[in-house]
Amino acid sequence: MLAATVLAATALSACSPTFDWRDYRSNDAPYTVLFPAKPVQQTRTIDLDGQQVSMTMAAAVVDGTSFAVGSAEVADPAHAQIAVLAMKTAMVKNIGGTVTLDKVSGGQQTTIAIEARGSQNGKPMLLAGHFVAKDKRIYQVIVMARGKQVSQDTVDTFISSFKLN
Repeated sequence: MLAATVLAATALSACSPTFDWRDYRSNDAPYTVLFPAKPVQQTRTIDLDGQQVSMTMAAAVVDGTSFAVGSAEVADPAHAQIAVLAMKTAMVKNIGGTVTLDKVSGGQQTTIAIEARGSQNGKPMLLAGHFVAKDKRIYQVIVMARGKQVSQDTVDTFISSFKLN
């Protein structure tokens, strides 16, 4: 799922080493985020551990690094945590990755922050992700880069700019 979105974003966005940070407000879900370039959007049905959901992805690619936010709504709030765990597992599996950081926090919403390293098409990959379950809404905020192609400051800027409205 992400691979198709990333390919579409790559094809539709200009690859530039310069970040052009811009506010993005989703029309489909109550969130805002700063994208480093103009994002493209795609919606498709995906399977999250047996739950069929319609996920909308907004993604931008800058200099080969993908920045994406996916959002969906599950039928029952009790299944939201299962869905975010399935999203996390799928993203790590996409790069044949090993999780090097995994933090979970709870409260009114469940948040999982991860970092994973793996490879894709024989090239080393870094995945930084932030997965959120709140009520019936689920979100994934990810940065995927080849090797050490992206600075930690850039990853932090993108992920920390994600806000639920």
